[in-house]
Amino acid sequence: MSEAVLEVAHLDVRPGQTEAFEAAFAEAEPLISAAPGYQRHELRRCLEHENRYLLLAWWDTLESHTEGFRGSADYQKWKALLHHFYDPFPEVEHYAPR
Repeated sequence: MSEAVLEVAHLDVRPGQTEAFEAAFAEAEPLISAAPGYQRHELRRCLEHENRYLLLAWWDTLESHTEGFRGSADYQKWKALLHHFYDPFPEVEHYAPR
């Protein structure tokens, strides 16, 4: 596997919605996992802020995420499942391979 581009997003979930978010994320995982150029992802819950999560996703290229996945029908399903949980809406950043 070649060096990957790392996508990083802090996800602030609306109070009282963490269980529903985690269930929806489990439903959404196959959508991202099937995307061309996807390598892997991790979702981690913050220890200090119970409504905050960190999403890390590794992609073959920046375009695999920004054009491929975000331009797909599966991304529209991803948005419908997850985007209503966020407040504020997360900023997504991408980091170059080492």
